[in-house]
Amino acid sequence: MPQTPHIEKHFTASETVRDIVIGMSDGLTVPFALAAGLSGAVDTTSVIVTAGLAEIAAGSIAMGLGGYLAAKSDAEHYYNERLREQEEVRDKTAVEEEEVRGIFLSYGLSGDEVVPIVTAMKKQPESWIDFMMRFELGLEKPEPKRALMSAMTIAGGYIAGGFVPLAPYFFESSARASLPVSVVVTLAALVVFGYIKSRFTGAKPIRGALQTALVGGLAAGAAFLIARFIA
Repeated sequence: MPQTPHIEKHFTASETVRDIVIGMSDGLTVPFALAAGLSGAVDTTSVIVTAGLAEIAAGSIAMGLGGYLAAKSDAEHYYNERLREQEEVRDKTAVEEEEVRGIFLSYGLSGDEVVPIVTAMKKQPESWIDFMMRFELGLEKPEPKRALMSAMTIAGGYIAGGFVPLAPYFFESSARASLPVSVVVTLAALVVFGYIKSRFTGAKPIRGALQTALVGGLAAGAAFLIARFIA
């Protein structure tokens, strides 16, 4: 009888998800805390909307730039390490052979089994370098457009998250009336975001949802109380 082919499904977009999480979590939390804090000091939504929009613009640019520079640094680190490996394979061949043997021996292969592998690698220097980058240094080759995509993803996530707590203030003239709606909407968004994030990362979804909402709620509550105390 024909057998159903085995198809493995693995999640491979971890870097993109990480960028979305970074942008969205800060985008939901920081403008939420800002709006709540200002609501404790003023009752005019125009002030909160103006400050919120300015914060979203500044925050998305800063976060996006940070993501861009981080990805560029990772890429530069990878290529610098690759150049070093190229030099070592060329100038310290015997040492590199021993490192390959050590890697395979750590996986349970015998010395005799490792010999033909090392011999084969010596005939393909680029593949040998790729192997050392991954298994000795734990470095993966970065995508060419990774830095730009990281910046855009983080900034986009921040903007999308930032408009959630700010939206109720567009439709009310009183900050006191807008605040409860913003709290409910944002906490609901934090719960959903935390749940989805945990599903993608393999954590417990309910726990992740509650933790995310708790952090955002504490930040907003602290900002509100401090503003009321000072005002």
